[in-house]
Amino acid sequence: MNLTLLVPNLFWPDISQPEIYNDLSTPYLEKLLSKSTSAHDSSHEMEAWLCKAFNVEKQQNSWPVAPIMLYADDPSLVNANKDFWMRADPVHLRIEQNHIMLADRQIFEIDEEEAKQLVQTINHNLSNYNFSLLPLRPDRWYIRLPSIPEIQTYTLNQVTCKNINNFLPTGDQSIIWHKIFNEIQMLLHEHPINQARESRGELAINSIWFWGGGHMPQSIQSSYAHVWSNNDLTFALTLASAQNHSALPENAGKWLQTLKTGNHLVVLDTLLGKAKYRDAYGWREALKTLEVNWFTFLYTALQEGKINQLTIAALNETTSQNFVITRSNLWKFWLRSKPLSSYIGKR
Repeated sequence: MNLTLLVPNLFWPDISQPEIYNDLSTPYLEKLLSKSTSAHDSSHEMEAWLCKAFNVEKQQNSWPVAPIMLYADDPSLVNANKDFWMRADPVHLRIEQNHIMLADRQIFEIDEEEAKQLVQTINHNLSNYNFSLLPLRPDRWYIRLPSIPEIQTYTLNQVTCKNINNFLPTGDQSIIWHKIFNEIQMLLHEHPINQARESRGELAINSIWFWGGGHMPQSIQSSYAHVWSNNDLTFALTLASAQNHSALPENAGKWLQTLKTGNHLVVLDTLLGKAKYRDAYGWREALKTLEVNWFTFLYTALQEGKINQLTIAALNETTSQNFVITRSNLWKFWLRSKPLSSYIGKR
């Protein structure tokens, strides 16, 4: 049995802060990495890695996350041959010095009624653009377009906690979409919903982010016998490909009790949000939890031959790396454990 472990932000993204690894006890993770053979991967984003794993190709320079997620949210709306869909997710923008920073749903809540009223206002005032927003989930909105827009967009993960000026749509129709973006901000700036939110000390929903456009892929498939994840895109991909999918178990010990033959994928994305928001303490604590709940068990499972090969796909904002470990690697005594800080600058 082979296992691929997808771990976005296994390493802290800011290489100028090596001190984050001080007194961070992860002996089993360090053993696994030190006994591995490694190779660089071109997939830096989680969305890109997952789409490639399910043989989904880019469309118009974007990963077609919107139609894939739509298939999970409302499959009756999906038409693989006709409709072009984009995500249009509610976000919070904040001015910091000369930058406009974006925050996603990780740090705010929005309920169904709030989403409904905000969308009604936007649709009423932007009807001349020949599209309307669909809030299929309070924090996950969509638009259907009659033709393919000539723009390139960036994923929400790419821009979260970043200066949005570096990630606005580009392309022949970018001016139109910048105008739409600005008009929506003006509509939401003093919306009664946001006034009520701010009076309660909550973040305003003062913009939306367009991304993930495309048509529904004709074919979605992977080589995995079973996929284990709490991630929404992973679930949608497995649903569209009719792959076996289960929620993530509490730890690898419980996962090993369900062990079967074939190739398996486990997605551990608890570090991703901590890294995006540069929550150093939260990231360290989440990594300690992964050490106890996953890496310790998996090291022992490799030793005992319950797993033939373990691949740790460590994604990062700029580079990514695959660490491949087999049972025979564990007996290479000359490959001594190295601290996590030794991987800084080598990714």
